[in-house]
Amino acid sequence: MQNSEIRESTKIGLLKKVRDHDYGRYLLKASIIKIRGFSEEDITFDFPVTALIGPNGSGKSSVLGVAGCAYKNIKPGMFFPKSTVGDESMSGWRIEYELIDKKLNPKQLTKRSSNFRQAKWVRGEVADRDILLFGIERTVPAGEKARYKQLMRSTYVHRPPLEPIDPEVAKQVEHILGKSVSDYQVTKYGSDDTFLVGRTDGNKFSEFHFGAGESSIIRMVTKIEQASQNSLILIEEIENGLHPVATRRIVEYLIDVAARKSVQAIFTTHSDYALSPLPNEAIWASISGKLRQGKLSVEALRAVSGRVDKKLAIFVEDEFAKTWVDAILREKLGAVYDQVEVHAVHGDGNAVKTHLGHQANPAINFKSLCVIDGDSKQNKDPEIGVYRLPGSQPELSVFDSVKEKLDENIAILTVSCQRAPEAQTSVKSSIEEVARTNRDPHVIFNQIGIKIGFVAEAIVRGAFLALWMRSNQEFCDELAAAVQSRIGT
Repeated sequence: MQNSEIRESTKIGLLKKVRDHDYGRYLLKASIIKIRGFSEEDITFDFPVTALIGPNGSGKSSVLGVAGCAYKNIKPGMFFPKSTVGDESMSGWRIEYELIDKKLNPKQLTKRSSNFRQAKWVRGEVADRDILLFGIERTVPAGEKARYKQLMRSTYVHRPPLEPIDPEVAKQVEHILGKSVSDYQVTKYGSDDTFLVGRTDGNKFSEFHFGAGESSIIRMVTKIEQASQNSLILIEEIENGLHPVATRRIVEYLIDVAARKSVQAIFTTHSDYALSPLPNEAIWASISGKLRQGKLSVEALRAVSGRVDKKLAIFVEDEFAKTWVDAILREKLGAVYDQVEVHAVHGDGNAVKTHLGHQANPAINFKSLCVIDGDSKQNKDPEIGVYRLPGSQPELSVFDSVKEKLDENIAILTVSCQRAPEAQTSVKSSIEEVARTNRDPHVIFNQIGIKIGFVAEAIVRGAFLALWMRSNQEFCDELAAAVQSRIGT
């Protein structure tokens, strides 16, 4: 998966913009007192582009609806209709909101609520805001949409002219799809609709022959570029009809628009590619009626929600800890390693809570462990399956351990880093230089890789971890034994 093209400085600036309440209109927080499977759950929108992830049926669309119902343009019945058959349990449903609305109150937050009582939704003094809602029906092919049926009739006469797509829209679509649409055209259809016409190698073709993702992206970008400042964009299953790379790029586009137009966007997804451009604060997982903030891969989400076919899940804080624990267990467990999955859940608190949640959930049929970093504020407790990696800062702990014995290990380290044996002196001096100049241990293996000849970070990291394990057999054996005891080997 490629890195995001959005600069870290842009993300940091947007996080600060939210913290400083530097918006004319913005949804800061929704407190779900009771809605469907949720009770007493809060979600904060700390970044202007928010992803909602979770298994099917976990409530992602409900949370999307909760956000939309903060404003006048979205009627609660759009997301939470009341049926005369089966819906006896909606009494007491309630959502409370904290909003920025400088027109209503230029200095303080505005509080509002939505309630379902006496068989109907009740909202008082509902805040107003421009809302763009893109449902999953947006990717239905044009030829299957009833409103376009008359275009197929031989007797139909179309009078409005074909016009070029707006240049800014064409530019943004090209960034997302990786293809030029500058020659595409659009025409008015009916009272408030449009129809697209493409062109390839001089040949025109109608929207009936577009890919579903292509058509939906052109339409979405057109509406978003026309949206007013401080609008709210709601998107269901953002990856629908899109290649994984295009999925990542549409999220990058939303971040770009958030920076340009102060809009806020909230979307549901099942795609890791949609999460990759976002900071941890921008991602919320909906799992068994609970909302958890922080970046989870879709694979980790499967484990958190109890949907894996392994015997043991191990929850760690971040990707480096995952690589570290994986390396130990791959070496120590042999074939048994196939029964284990290690998942980064981003944050020591999340790792411990997730593990303890597994222990308390009788519906989950596999066991779990938690391995926290050496600098974690959580407590190590092998009795409940919480272990701690050695040292303080993880990357620095591994690096320092290997560097202490650099003279005796330089030959192995050089070859493990895919450098020729005669490069030992150069590799050693590069490592020593990085040790003197590094300010951020998280990038130390990347810096070494560049210094010794543009060797991939993963190769350098693996070489250091292999040497670290040789010198720390006691800890490796302890962790392997804990795993084996839980999977019965």
